[in-house]
Amino acid sequence: MSATIQDIGSERMTSGTHGETANSMQLVSFRLAQEEYGIEITRVQEIILMGEITRVPQTPEFIKGLINLRNTVIPIVDLRRRFGLPEEKASDETRIMVMNVAGKTIGIIVDAVSEVLRIGKDQIAPPPPTVAGLGRDYLTGLVKLDKRLLILLDMDKILTSGESVIVESL
Repeated sequence: MSATIQDIGSERMTSGTHGETANSMQLVSFRLAQEEYGIEITRVQEIILMGEITRVPQTPEFIKGLINLRNTVIPIVDLRRRFGLPEEKASDETRIMVMNVAGKTIGIIVDAVSEVLRIGKDQIAPPPPTVAGLGRDYLTGLVKLDKRLLILLDMDKILTSGESVIVESL
């Protein structure tokens, strides 16, 4: 039912060695709408299938509710809604990425988890100055891959301090 990062890494590793060097890092890439995003692999504890989520009343729309994962209650954030994208029905590829965000274990719903990538730090470009608004706060850079760009996210900045308080109180 659930896949750990090690499982995904052994299946789809683009480089033969494990671990990071000073000039490289590993990312978990995932899809949201038609865009590809990436976060550092060290942030992700595990990736699980979508299951039953218990809705909590009077919470922001992007907080889908709570799940019970091996006797631990985890708040679930719908990243589509957090980014202002239209809600979509869960598909067979929809996953919950369980991770540590600002010292709290939460799950984020993504459309699909793509692969584990090893990238060189020289492949990361800073966000363009034309990116404005809230999005710039949690965008740490763009990763230049062969024929595509990957949007690199800083998960600690995905939630504002007020939103973090709400998540912590769940």
